[in-house]
Amino acid sequence: MTIAPVQRTATTAWTDARLILALEEVVETELNRHLKVAKEWMPHEFVPWSQGRDFDGVLGGEAWSIEQSKVTPLGRISLVVNLLTEDNLPSYHHEIATMFGREGAWGAWVHRWTAEEGRHGIAIRDYLLATRAVDPVELERARMAHMSEGFESDNAHSMLQSVAYVAFQELATRIAHRNTGHHSGDPLCDQLLAKIANDENLHMVFYRNLLKAALELAPDQAMRAIADVVINFRMPGHGMPGFERSAAQIAIGGIYNLRIHHDDVLQPVLRHLKVMEVTGLGPVGQHAQDELGAFLAGLDTQATRFDERQAALLARRAAAAAARA
Repeated sequence: MTIAPVQRTATTAWTDARLILALEEVVETELNRHLKVAKEWMPHEFVPWSQGRDFDGVLGGEAWSIEQSKVTPLGRISLVVNLLTEDNLPSYHHEIATMFGREGAWGAWVHRWTAEEGRHGIAIRDYLLATRAVDPVELERARMAHMSEGFESDNAHSMLQSVAYVAFQELATRIAHRNTGHHSGDPLCDQLLAKIANDENLHMVFYRNLLKAALELAPDQAMRAIADVVINFRMPGHGMPGFERSAAQIAIGGIYNLRIHHDDVLQPVLRHLKVMEVTGLGPVGQHAQDELGAFLAGLDTQATRFDERQAALLARRAAAAAARA
């Protein structure tokens, strides 16, 4: 993708306001492309309502207990993390609306993205409650605690950092949903999360293509933003109660870990953008590119060590299970 009317300019010339204005046409093009390929789907069609029944409380139904659900323990943990992440949509909307604005093509995209993301939380919560996959009381308490804290990105301090962050984060979210479905133990859950993951992939493509345009327009600033985001990346749900423990279990279980993050999130986006092949950079961009290359090499080494520890742990668990059998 190229932006013919706009030429590369000195790094200091590209303020956030100028970049937003210069990329407006790209946003409009990507929004129109997105609207053509996005398929309408109805969250309620993916929820097995026939499995639902009243809970205890006001309606005097049946109290929740863990044996009522067919979802695996790992699937349950990841579903809750995924749902609580989706629940913070008001904060995410505020972040991108404040950064990108609510007018023109940017505003149209912000609102469309928010509308599509909104159905993810609706569908997952409906599924969890209809199938009694989680304790509804604990889920609601966790939602209240997480949303009461809100969300403020620690990766995005500029327009380019915001675009770079969501390009990687949307792909990470897609993979987290897809792998959660695979590990859920319920084909209906897998089917629902596959649909949600498809939305996330389309969102990733939008932001990735926008980042590509920014990299061509302001290569030094964009390279610096990409390096900063990759090096400091954290998932948006990191502030939720018990996140570190849940993330560790999700990592060991193979839903999302360092190897997946390196191989299936960072590398595909960076390869598509040809980030390590960009030439003609100034001192700022060149330093960022070198720093990024060194970080990726180190992350790959860390991921290999994690793979070894994970394999050893799973082997010990399998041996212990065999001994008990």
